[in-house]
Amino acid sequence: MWQNLSLRGRINLLLALLLALGLAVNIGRQVAEAGPRVRAEDQSVIRLAREFIEMIVADLNEAPDPDARLNQIARDLSRLRHVSIALRDEAGSPLTQPRTDADDDTRAPPAWFVSLVHPEQTAVSVPVSIHGKPGSLLITSHPDDEIAEIWDAIVTQLEVGSAIALALFLVMMNVVGRALAPLQSLADVMAELEDGRYQARVAPGGAPELAAICTKLNHLAATLSDAIEDKRRLAERTVSLQDVERKEIARELHDEFGPYLFSLRAHASALAKQADGRAPSAEAVRKHGSAMLEQINALQQFNRRVLERLRPVGLAELGLRQALESLSRLWRESHPDVTIETVISPALGVTGETADLTIYRIVQEALTNVFRHAGATSVNVVIEPVTQAASDGRSCARVRVSDNGRGMEPGQKLGFGLVGMRERILALGGTLNVVSGEGGLTVEALVPTAAA
Repeated sequence: MWQNLSLRGRINLLLALLLALGLAVNIGRQVAEAGPRVRAEDQSVIRLAREFIEMIVADLNEAPDPDARLNQIARDLSRLRHVSIALRDEAGSPLTQPRTDADDDTRAPPAWFVSLVHPEQTAVSVPVSIHGKPGSLLITSHPDDEIAEIWDAIVTQLEVGSAIALALFLVMMNVVGRALAPLQSLADVMAELEDGRYQARVAPGGAPELAAICTKLNHLAATLSDAIEDKRRLAERTVSLQDVERKEIARELHDEFGPYLFSLRAHASALAKQADGRAPSAEAVRKHGSAMLEQINALQQFNRRVLERLRPVGLAELGLRQALESLSRLWRESHPDVTIETVISPALGVTGETADLTIYRIVQEALTNVFRHAGATSVNVVIEPVTQAASDGRSCARVRVSDNGRGMEPGQKLGFGLVGMRERILALGGTLNVVSGEGGLTVEALVPTAAA
């Protein structure tokens, strides 16, 4: 049952139990104190009545009519509230009528309460002697009034306490309901986010903690919406780039590969005709052979350019160090006014084919952005191992490319190149961060390597 209750139901139930427990403890305390209170009152009344009677009957024999005087004393004392006094003879037989308790209280205590508080009446006998005739006055306690007062106080406390507890419960239930009202809004917005409606927002309200959660959920929704939009634009850009790349490769194959192949076919046909002749001309054969060699060399250059665009040439054969040094050398030759310093830690070790290609592409993309947009005069490239492990436990290599250029404008978003690179590194289990400041731009990535 407890597991099926909502948070609001649990709080209200606990509050009701606490209020009921407090009221029960207070009533129990009054019931527990009722017995000692009645007994103390009973003993006090009996003691006072006995002292009073002993003082009165001390001079009883000096009265003109001691018997009449004793009967009058018994009748007068019988009107006391908490005690009754009966005159008895030597044999213990009553000489006066016992007192009848007139109870006109509409809130008479129940029998179980009377038996719990004062189960037995207290009686004390005071001996009396008139001219040598023995007798006694029997003093009997009647704490019914005191018990009725205590019971009335308990009932009143129960009624008033129940009313106050009910009022407090209703007030607290209202307060708890208002405080937890944003939880339903949070659940609704989370359901909308789960359905893909990332523009959903929740109005902050309730307690400060819930308001902070609402604000953070709105921030999370905005971040998620931006991330989804970035992924959509990246996917659109990727498809567009793939189409452009294919068109360029197709155009280059058609515009360059086709003419070269046609020229080679023409020269091969000419050489075949020369071979069919009775006396082939050496000059003609040399001419056609030289032309074919030129065409083949051009085809090799074209093939290298296409392969470089698809995959860095020499990365698998020469390794990451040589490929990065070759890349830096090409940038130095084309931009001699920019200092490029590349440091690859000797402790880097073997990183694996996927990590090598990723590191190379990060450096390539960062250097391309530096020479296109930064206007820098110095670039530092550092590649080193780090102790921080990837999510799958693999070791990582840190790639840091920093420049002293102008950096990024406030609010400027990353280009598709770095966004695509970040998505690729995230897919591998690494991270990529771009920090822009007055001293330039720094691209830092953690790339998981093949080494465990």
